[in-house]
Amino acid sequence: MIEYKINELFETIQGEGSFTGQPSIFIRLQGCPVACSWCDTKHTWETEATDEVSQNIMLTKTQETSQWAAMSIESILALVKQKGFQAKHIVITGGEPCMVDLTPLCDAFELQGYSLQVETSGTFEINVSANCWVTVSPKINMRGGYPILNSAMLRANEIKHPIATEQHVNDLKELLIEHDIKNTPIYLQPISQKSRATELAIATCIANNWRLSVQVHKYLGIE
Repeated sequence: MIEYKINELFETIQGEGSFTGQPSIFIRLQGCPVACSWCDTKHTWETEATDEVSQNIMLTKTQETSQWAAMSIESILALVKQKGFQAKHIVITGGEPCMVDLTPLCDAFELQGYSLQVETSGTFEINVSANCWVTVSPKINMRGGYPILNSAMLRANEIKHPIATEQHVNDLKELLIEHDIKNTPIYLQPISQKSRATELAIATCIANNWRLSVQVHKYLGIE
């Protein structure tokens, strides 16, 4: 039986990329070795056995912790129905969700009429359903040492790149050339909503006809 390590499961509004404003159910998986310095979910990095908890404890956490619950696809589907969530869009995030095969999870939700989206760093092979929307947020030269995969860049439906400096912009441009990416929508996302990063992102988007992603959920103060 397939089980996924779930850190969080909640309903909110998608605040980033093409689906900004879309009511969504977020399934946050535990585990990520990429080690981004600006990561805002560092509590999802480690998968210690001592952090495994029951489904009920995972759901009732009142703060961000590294606790996770092992859940089958059937249990995840049942929980979504039990919670009475209204959103019909599922966002699988992490952590790094593509460390595991997500195809069975995507298939199960699609059979129930949901649309699927996965958010990934592009450093692992992406195993999802054909209709799943793939958001690649390429993590270039991170401490974990994982390269960006060509297969991930080619599978991306959108590329969402966090930036704070001109070097981040140059890194992205080099990556797009390296993988011959021409028509995929490109979003720039200012790191930590800092004003200088936001100004740089706006100017760069205008200069390159790219798009801006401003993490609307953080401005609204929601999860």
